[in-house]
Amino acid sequence: MLRTTLALIALTFAGSVLAQDAKPRVSLKTNQGEIIVELDPAKAPVSVENFLGYVKSGFYDGTIFHRVIDNFMIQGGGYTTELSPKGPLRQAIQNEADNGLSIARGTLAMARTMDPHSATAQFFINVVDNKALDHVSKADGRSWGYAVFGKVVSGMEVVDKIKVLPTAAFSAEFQNLPRPYVVLEKATVIEAAADAKPAG
Repeated sequence: MLRTTLALIALTFAGSVLAQDAKPRVSLKTNQGEIIVELDPAKAPVSVENFLGYVKSGFYDGTIFHRVIDNFMIQGGGYTTELSPKGPLRQAIQNEADNGLSIARGTLAMARTMDPHSATAQFFINVVDNKALDHVSKADGRSWGYAVFGKVVSGMEVVDKIKVLPTAAFSAEFQNLPRPYVVLEKATVIEAAADAKPAG
């Protein structure tokens, strides 16, 4: 009886650890191919919860990557294929750029205005190491940095394909608009992976 009880306790504890270490994965199916990103709720809980809320609501479906700059990043999540802004469903979130995650190639980060706490739905995927966007201090919007909350784990070749598409300045708002449009057809939560090591 005691052995059974101890085994149940061990299983419960193991399940709890796995739940804490679980890293949700999201499939971003675009008309250029599929990108799979793994989120980091341990390091960026607010940003991850916000992004998953938009994914689960279907908000991103049919939006475009409206800003594509080779040797920098690709940005999406805010405009339709008609180039109409898609208003956020949620309030702006707290900037988590001070979480220790650097803006490296393949990382997923929240886009924002000069206000450090203005991020809503838009995000960007870095195609190079952009350490100039890392958190430095909380003195001003530029020094605050941009919050990394995940990384590409599959489909980086799709990101690299998108980054070199020809772009045009369509208006003051769209200076780096890829042609043809890069459409995010469907965003879906697909699984949660567990770290082999505890989050440090």
